[in-house]
Amino acid sequence: MRFKFFLYFPFLIALMAFSNGSSIKLALVKYQGGGDWYANPTSLRNLSRFCNKNLDTDLDDNYATVEIGSPDIFNYPFLHITGHGNIVLSDSEAENLRKYLNAGGFLHISDNYGLDPYIRLAMKKVFPENEFKEVPWNHPIYHQKYDFKTGLPKIHEHDGKPAQGFGIFIKGKLVCFYDYECDLGDGWEDPDVHHDPENIRMQALKMGANIVQYAFSN
Repeated sequence: MRFKFFLYFPFLIALMAFSNGSSIKLALVKYQGGGDWYANPTSLRNLSRFCNKNLDTDLDDNYATVEIGSPDIFNYPFLHITGHGNIVLSDSEAENLRKYLNAGGFLHISDNYGLDPYIRLAMKKVFPENEFKEVPWNHPIYHQKYDFKTGLPKIHEHDGKPAQGFGIFIKGKLVCFYDYECDLGDGWEDPDVHHDPENIRMQALKMGANIVQYAFSN
């Protein structure tokens, strides 16, 4: 029943997250191919707590872990993919994710350095007719609770390139947001993991909160 409820009424799931009703969970995606999908074990927990404190959401900080080909993904309005390496989707997994995104679900991808060439191929399998497009700085995802006038903050250096936000749009609606050369997920981790300066970590959490708020209100 939860599957059917979210599939046809995604806006009601979003409403629950911003009310005092039952809490819902963000979900970490488990995928095949050898990449470390489990790379940032504390990030979604900390992001959920930050959103609860600053957006008045009621997210369960015990996030879920779901396999990308499972119908269980439809129980979660927000999926998160991260890792450093390879990700491979079967035909059925790609179809499952395509149905999820077409039904109103939202996917956030965070390149933890090394994911980029693989995730682009994987998402091309999900939407063969669609390409990642750079999300313009005036897009609402950058101007929710927190205002990011010049797009994504730079959290980790990686190759020294500027941080960029890419998206997949369906009928003009952003359904997948991909942070590249940014590493928001690392910035959400416990402070003693990467020893990021507090202002940098706060920038990562604020941008993460914007993504959550956008996903649940659009």
